[in-house]
Amino acid sequence: MQIATKHEKFTEPLYLESGRILEPYELVYETYGELNHDKSNVIVICHALTGSHHAAGRYEGERKAGWWDDIIGDGKAVDTEKYFVICVNVIGSCFGSTGPLSPKNPSAEPYRLKFPVITISDMVRAQIKLFDRLGIRRAEAVIGGSMGGMQALCFAIEHPRFAARHIILASTYATQPWAIAFNKVAREAIIQDPSFQNGNYDSKTIKKEGFSGLSIGRMGGHISYLSPSSMYDKFGRIYDEKDGLYDLFGKFQVEKYLDYNSQNFVTWFDPLSYLYITKAINIFDAMRNYDSLEDSFSRIVSKITLISFKADMLFLPSEMKHIEETMLKIGKADLTYYEEIDSDYGHDAFLVEIPKFEQIIMKALEN
Repeated sequence: MQIATKHEKFTEPLYLESGRILEPYELVYETYGELNHDKSNVIVICHALTGSHHAAGRYEGERKAGWWDDIIGDGKAVDTEKYFVICVNVIGSCFGSTGPLSPKNPSAEPYRLKFPVITISDMVRAQIKLFDRLGIRRAEAVIGGSMGGMQALCFAIEHPRFAARHIILASTYATQPWAIAFNKVAREAIIQDPSFQNGNYDSKTIKKEGFSGLSIGRMGGHISYLSPSSMYDKFGRIYDEKDGLYDLFGKFQVEKYLDYNSQNFVTWFDPLSYLYITKAINIFDAMRNYDSLEDSFSRIVSKITLISFKADMLFLPSEMKHIEETMLKIGKADLTYYEEIDSDYGHDAFLVEIPKFEQIIMKALEN
């Protein structure tokens, strides 16, 4: 599989939903496979909250492959021998695209809290500008899970003729109070941490010394990505043998796991990006700029494949089912396919239980 990371800088303004303007801005993206002569074999992959453009493959010296490597590659569900796959790091992220720690033109000082609030629609609009520059006018499919699924739905509604199919996993039509509440805990943990310094922290220092607010926020978020049964299967009630049961600060294995995962998170993700992207997720509502969900979905002309996961506690299967029901209600049954995967893993099943749904993706792309 051919893999390449590329940068594209834009000097023209990106007009945001808030009324603010982002200018200039940069997008980092990764490509896999080869673009055919008429640029008709494109598949767009959209990443989730803490994901990046590095969706698949492995560069020399890399310990870990891209986050959806089991899906994307030669002979895999998203076959890079057939398709040219592209994944763009969203604006607001901390992996190279313009975000809160990028320099605020014309100075070299970072935006920090002066960075504008962005929405999922803004993320998608920036990607469309990139595709226009690359001469990509049409894609075979846009695929994404969680926040990536929100982007895929935005593509379908706001840029309806860009892709022939949109495949949405473990996502929603509008972020519900349960998910917003989890994000609130994480956001407050970050903001209330003295190390945050009103957004003026030194990123190198916190990577070395830690940032408890982001760590605690990650704990809350990570719990929402799993399920009670997957937690039990993974950890049970195993207690750390080194700690006495009646030691006040002794830990169960699940506690040690959350400690490790959350502390490691600080070394590779940025607190301000976490705040801005969770804000975009909280704002997301497919009917916000329309009279109703039916009015919003009436703009969809592509095929929509919806995949939910039984034990997903963050974006419930009923939310995905509601998308299907609304499409049926407005006479778009021929465009809609929905399947609930029997999974006890939780929200992150779309990242780890690939064998349970890869055939659905393959069949959708074949059709």
